[in-house]
Amino acid sequence: MNIVIECEKVSKSYENISALRDINLRLAQGSFLAVFGPNGAGKTTLLKILSNLVRPTSGTVKINGVPISDETNEIRRSIGVVSHNTFLYNNLTPYENLEFYGKMYNVPDLKKRIGEVIDEVGLTARMNDPVRTFSRGMMQRLSIARVLMPDPSIIYLDEPYTGLDQHAAIKLRDILRNLKKGDRTIIMITHNIERGLEVCTHVAIQAMGRIVYMEEIEKVDRDNFETKYFDMVGKGHY
Repeated sequence: MNIVIECEKVSKSYENISALRDINLRLAQGSFLAVFGPNGAGKTTLLKILSNLVRPTSGTVKINGVPISDETNEIRRSIGVVSHNTFLYNNLTPYENLEFYGKMYNVPDLKKRIGEVIDEVGLTARMNDPVRTFSRGMMQRLSIARVLMPDPSIIYLDEPYTGLDQHAAIKLRDILRNLKKGDRTIIMITHNIERGLEVCTHVAIQAMGRIVYMEEIEKVDRDNFETKYFDMVGKGHY
């Protein structure tokens, strides 16, 4: 089993506030972890640490066995992050946006790669329309295409379903299902329990800076998971 993401006793404090407390996590290649938790549980802080945007107060994080504190260009290139900010230029077309990011990452055979990722997120027909004309769901899909340009082996998604209507959420679900068909390792933070359970291979509950539950999806009672979630979050974990 190839462990791609590993956290050992990771904690993060801001002055007198503990955002993360002794996080232990190991994810093998090809895993898709959905992390659920209330606001203030430290979920986004965990993603920032795994992205090396924030340093932990204590503990170690390794990507493919290499401490993330020793970040190399290879590690940086292997990680793609989809956050609340799409990092798209509204006056440019999808093609122009992806061309810009492709050149930034020195993506080979750029025109072909743009066509591949645009098709993967279902936006080929809108390739030459200004991004400012896009709905929230379309912008989220294009943001995923942006992240896919250098073909990262690790993807982090921070609340990707926020602000999406039912139709857009179904489209996004199908894209996420396709993402996990390969060897990519994915972590998704979401409040949408139904959508998270649809796509993940592993599920975790985070509360008060701790991971209080983690299990393979095959061992999860999906019909009663929401009850378990509120039970665990309410038992003094939060």
